[in-house]
Amino acid sequence: MTDQLRGTSAAGPAQTDAGGRVPTRIGLFAPQGLLEQGAEAARAFLVQAEEAGIDHVCCGDHVSFLTGLGFDGLVQATALAMLHPTLPVHTGVYLLPLRHPVLVARQLADIGRIAPGRLVFGVGIGGEDRREVSNAGVDPATRGRRMDESLLIVRQLLAGKPVTHSGTFFDLDHALIAPTPSEPIPIIVGGRSDAAVRRAGRLGDGWLGLWCSPRRYAAAVEIAAEEAARVGRPDPSGRHAMQVWCGFADSREAARACLAPAMGAFYHLPFERFERYCPYGTAEDVAEFLAPYAAAGCTEFNLIAQAPSPQEATAGAAAVKRLLSRH
Repeated sequence: MTDQLRGTSAAGPAQTDAGGRVPTRIGLFAPQGLLEQGAEAARAFLVQAEEAGIDHVCCGDHVSFLTGLGFDGLVQATALAMLHPTLPVHTGVYLLPLRHPVLVARQLADIGRIAPGRLVFGVGIGGEDRREVSNAGVDPATRGRRMDESLLIVRQLLAGKPVTHSGTFFDLDHALIAPTPSEPIPIIVGGRSDAAVRRAGRLGDGWLGLWCSPRRYAAAVEIAAEEAARVGRPDPSGRHAMQVWCGFADSREAARACLAPAMGAFYHLPFERFERYCPYGTAEDVAEFLAPYAAAGCTEFNLIAQAPSPQEATAGAAAVKRLLSRH
């Protein structure tokens, strides 16, 4: 099946500006609990994001994280897509190894029918909570291999090809998903390890980084390109992204006061464990922190923004986009 994937990509050619550069795109995660506030509140957030110039909105995915928290990423993506007619939605990241790839392909194809061209499927293996993985019936030690096999199957099914497959984890007999999406769904592979970066080059349309330095980011871009070339696929450089927790306020102290408690509550770890990778302060402070990553090859930043209000988080993200466009 690997041979069938050579030369294929859902990303398409990277859009460039007049100077031949890929413009930096800014995505914004929906505020915690937004969808529970009802359709009108969610729609208002999405309209404000679009009017501010935000390129896409993002949602996470967990089944039962630490204290049981979670919200299925594709359910969120569907809801957000239905509440706005044009804004793209990115999952960041969907824990693909915890699901059966045929069922996921069905869900993706259905979202592609009702929101064509508006979903970007970011995937990862998870692992911050190993019990989340094992309680889903998956041996945590197999996550990477399950991801590889699942991505192969999902890509083939979304291409409309019958899949007969006998693998380590899945056996399929002439599996078929129809209709397939009218527009390709880009698949962005997240993860910090070299194995994850190589997976992005081999099976993805881009890499999604997290918790890394600009030097590491630049090295990962090279690793992904080398792996893509090794298997005869296009370089996925036009969709390399980075997920970033950040804080916005009038001062660094006020921004940190928004960011640190939110991260501590989510990860159940001290903020100091993450602080060097999490910019906070004014939009200028955050843009200055992100600029070296853009120079290293990042074309999209998915911001998990904390601020005194959702409106200020949106405004801060929009200001970062304007500032980065000047670099």
